[in-house]
Amino acid sequence: MSLSGRPSTVRLVFLGAAGVGKTALIRRFLHDRFEHKYVRTVEELHVLEYDTAGSGKVRLEILDTSGSYSFPAMRELCIRHSDAFALVYAVDDAGSFEEARRLRDEILRLRGDKGAPITVVGGKSELSEAEGRVLPAGSAMATVEDEWDANFVEASARTGGNAVGVFRALLQQVKAPHRLSPAVSRRRDTAPAPAAKKRPPLKKHNSCALS
Repeated sequence: MSLSGRPSTVRLVFLGAAGVGKTALIRRFLHDRFEHKYVRTVEELHVLEYDTAGSGKVRLEILDTSGSYSFPAMRELCIRHSDAFALVYAVDDAGSFEEARRLRDEILRLRGDKGAPITVVGGKSELSEAEGRVLPAGSAMATVEDEWDANFVEASARTGGNAVGVFRALLQQVKAPHRLSPAVSRRRDTAPAPAAKKRPPLKKHNSCALS
């Protein structure tokens, strides 16, 4: 809680190529539902206030951006003035992973010495190789943690698996209270997809992969 008595504010920005599931993950977190029909997002700001254990209320602002990046000046402004970033790619689209790499480079360039808490999110984690997965969790995690020095999470908006974990990871990075209110905490992850081969956990990150 701030000295003024108002809730502390944390802004999270979701970036990534079009169609990777940014909006679906946010909707799963906020409303615990999944829409099968794809609707292109322009830009949406969601606001949620939640209670924390002994730390008062937190105002959570979640900015859902368009994958087309039609307004570069607005994107630059939100990168400069936000607290943490979720770079979302789809595990069945190798090109979306390269777009996440490009976005990471842009964020670091714009933020400079200010730092950039980044969590890279592998969306559609329920997919197996037979269903189109082309990016194994282990290899993606190795690149993100070892080369990009960022957190790594896999999640599924379709099943709900680890969707809340995406937001916990982001809040942990900015040292914001991440023990969510009972209403949100009750949204337990569903049964995960078949286990993927993973590397031993690294010490330097609070990363999690759906297993």
